[in-house]
Amino acid sequence: MCCAAATYLIGPQPEFWFTAAQFKPMGFSMVSSTFEIFKLGVGPSSSHTMGPMTAAVRFLGLLHTEKLLGRVTQVTAYLYGSLALTGKGHATDTASMLGLMGYEPALLDPDAGEVALSKLREEKALVLGAMHPIYQGPRIAFDEVRHIVWQGDVRLPQHANAVKFSAVIGQHEALFDKVYYSIGGGFVLDDQEILHNAPEQSGPQDTLPYPFTSAAEMLAMAEQAGLRIPELMLANEVARRPLSEVEQKLDALISAMQSCIDRGMRQSGSLPGKLQVKRRAKALHEKLMQRAEQQVVDPMSGMDWVNVWALAVNEENAAGSRVVTAPTNGGAGVVPAVLRYYDRFCNGTVQGRRDYMLTAAAIAALYKRNASISGAAVGCQGEVGVACSMAAGGLAAALGGTNAQIENAAEIGMEHNLGLTCDPVGGLVQIPCIERNAMAAIKAIDAARLALAGDGSHYVSLDQVILTMKRTGEDMKDIYKETSLGGLAVNFVEC
Repeated sequence: MCCAAATYLIGPQPEFWFTAAQFKPMGFSMVSSTFEIFKLGVGPSSSHTMGPMTAAVRFLGLLHTEKLLGRVTQVTAYLYGSLALTGKGHATDTASMLGLMGYEPALLDPDAGEVALSKLREEKALVLGAMHPIYQGPRIAFDEVRHIVWQGDVRLPQHANAVKFSAVIGQHEALFDKVYYSIGGGFVLDDQEILHNAPEQSGPQDTLPYPFTSAAEMLAMAEQAGLRIPELMLANEVARRPLSEVEQKLDALISAMQSCIDRGMRQSGSLPGKLQVKRRAKALHEKLMQRAEQQVVDPMSGMDWVNVWALAVNEENAAGSRVVTAPTNGGAGVVPAVLRYYDRFCNGTVQGRRDYMLTAAAIAALYKRNASISGAAVGCQGEVGVACSMAAGGLAAALGGTNAQIENAAEIGMEHNLGLTCDPVGGLVQIPCIERNAMAAIKAIDAARLALAGDGSHYVSLDQVILTMKRTGEDMKDIYKETSLGGLAVNFVEC
């Protein structure tokens, strides 16, 4: 078995990639779009890297709208709660600086970003919005020691991931500031939007033909319309944009996921950060290729391949490279690994791959609306756990499962991730995050197989498990929610 070569997406992207500015406000109705759930971005974290970068660009846009951008003489970023506690390891500081320079996650070339940061640090200055086509402002002094303020002991009440950008306007030092919340998966709300639950309430509510807000509604609407879940989600997407564009965007996302796997299996060396974790995907891939004959008689060889595919993606994420949020960066390896499993071991088809993505997005939308996809809010059950649920339901759909079997698979995927903590060692998205994606990918495949072996009837519904996940996250101590103050993060002695 070999992996086909694929081009790694880097630099400027095709015009159908959405940028941060195009998602204000996010969502057309109560159901998040597939292309909000799955977004092209950079690692190591959707909430701690992509979110703050997007927030900084939004702040530039606000200054531009208020006709203040050209008069700014100083900008300071204040990081609160989890953004401060694990921000160094998650590159929150560098992401904020890149955002102030106008870089957006979907379009950022990581190499170009490194060059820009080196220049900023050397000159201790930046040009506001220099890389943005519209939000361009003056050159200002910027020293990250002074202008990035870490306030890990302060948690704002609306969400654990908060950043405030404060600008000095003119020579009289008038202040203009705005608070943003990174709520998971790269989604960002300002201080007014989060109070009014903006993503689910923006725009006319009858825009979509099937505006489901729960799994029960999704199943009922599908039954009434005589549609499968991926067809229901597709109908919602076609209400937003032409079918040809939907299919093009789905295929582009799939291609980006596959490219990320392939690139991850070519890289060696150690990951950034003080732990110096060694990459394993390349060596594991080479071993699998060397013992191809043995795999014919080894019933567990499929699991080995799923492991290496998931590891490859999350090693890329940890290195700050390009990944697709699924639904977050921390859980980005599960959906691509299971998708490749479908391709390689289940004779995957174009339609099956699209059904997989649409179904996974529909499931993620339920978690995002009714619970959370943020590790800082509900622990890793909201990231890797949701990814497992998405992949399980998506695989069941791709393999022709009924709606009841798809819902059952998604429920199983989360039921056995309840209580999963987010305790990254050293504040880095490496231990236990990388291996955890591999474990969840295997679990997702098993969940789909269990569901497909039955008739779809089960005791615990997907809605009930989503509510349970939310309540478990609320009950979980903050030290287990992306703060690196508990769990493995403190019980592992760093060398």
